[in-house]
Parts: sequence; C-alpha cells; structure tokens
Amino acid sequence: SELSDEHGAMLLKMGDPKTMGQEFKAFADSHHVQFPQGHLWLTCHLCDPDEDTVLRTLESWLDLFYAAGVRRAVLHCDSDSFPEGTSKQIMLESNIDRVRKLTKYLSGTDMILCLENLLEITDSVDELLQIIHAVGGPNVGICLDTGHLNIAGHDQVDFIHRASPYLKALHIADNEGVTDQHLMPFGRGKVDLISVLKALVQIQYDGLYNFEIPGECGCPLPIRDLKMHYLQAVMK
Repeated sequence: SELSDEHGAMLLKMGDPKTMGQEFKAFADSHHVQFPQGHLWLTCHLCDPDEDTVLRTLESWLDLFYAAGVRRAVLHCDSDSFPEGTSKQIMLESNIDRVRKLTKYLSGTDMILCLENLLEITDSVDELLQIIHAVGGPNVGICLDTGHLNIAGHDQVDFIHRASPYLKALHIADNEGVTDQHLMPFGRGKVDLISVLKALVQIQYDGLYNFEIPGECGCPLPIRDLKMHYLQAVMK
C-alpha cells in the first residue's frame, strides 16, 4: 500500500522519525504488509519563505519513510506560496530549487522523490520533465495521478510514454472530468484504465499500482469489502 500523509503525520507525533519508522516497519512486516510508496506532507507549501522550517520538516518525513521501507516518496509542488500574478516560470524555478535541496538530502540512498502531476502547477508532463531535468540525479521521478490528468484534459497514454524513464509511482483514480472524485475504475468516471494499463505494461512499469479512491469510502464496511474484492478481480 501507499503510506498516507495522515498516518505519516500520526507516526511523526509519536516520537523520533527513524525510530518510529523502524517500529512501524517491524509491525507491518509481522502482518505481511509493505509500504513501498508513501505520500509526503500533503498541506506542505514547498516554496514557503520560511525555507529552513519547510526543508527540516520534510527531511523528518523522509527519515520516517526511509526507516519504514518507503522508497517512492510522493511530493506536491507548490503554487500557493506566491503573490497573485507570479509567472509560472518563476514558480517552477522556485520549486526546482527546493526539490534540488531535498534530493541532495537523499543522495546516496535508493529513495526517489516522486513529483505528482497537479492542476495549478505540474499539470502536464512537460512541466514535470522541466523540473526533473533541471534538478538532475537519480533521486527524483514522477507520480502519475490519473484523476488529476483527466481533469486537466491531457492524454494518459502520451503522458506515460513521455514520462517513462522517470515514472516511479501511481495514483490510480477516476472521475467525471470536473472534480477530483477519487473513484475506482469502470464506474461513472471517464479514465480509460485499459489504455492506461496497456501503456504501463509497454514501458515495463514496475512500481506500485496504487488505487487512490477515498471517494469509495462513504459506505458500510461490508460494501467496502466487496469493492476490494472487485478491485482484486479487476487487477488480475
């Protein structure tokens, strides 16, 4: 599974990041559960003027994740920390600077910082590749969120093929193309999961196939259980 932002935050409140990560991993291992992918601090404003606080906090998240066995850490770039009217290029350059500093912190490890495609910034593969090429090194990659890409109106298959060398994490979700409903596939959403999966097979993607579908949780537990069995059958 992906270790969620809310559960990462809970672990960080419980003690030293490395210690809590090790204890959590031991507990998960004892239940035959693994977390190869994790979502970093969701409400983080990466380019906040208080750079030192932002970077030190994210470094504690990375310490926690690494100790917990997470090797693909999903991060949102930031468009909220800038005055109205700031050009997208200036925002991208600021994000590049912060991402570069975080990947330097990861240097020498096998953890990859996976930048997620969003809606206000990094909505296209072009912007993600611009950041990755500017940052350089092996510790930065891409997380494709199929729901976000559907709202942005971009082609899923083209994104996958162009992102191929750097695609290391997934948020598989569906929606009707207007809001981020986080639905499971083959319902009322419009994402063509068959084409997505074919493209992922073609590029030999070997990361986690992570369903990000909290929109399916508003129902009794027995119904959620049926949905889980349905998803298992779909993926087989």
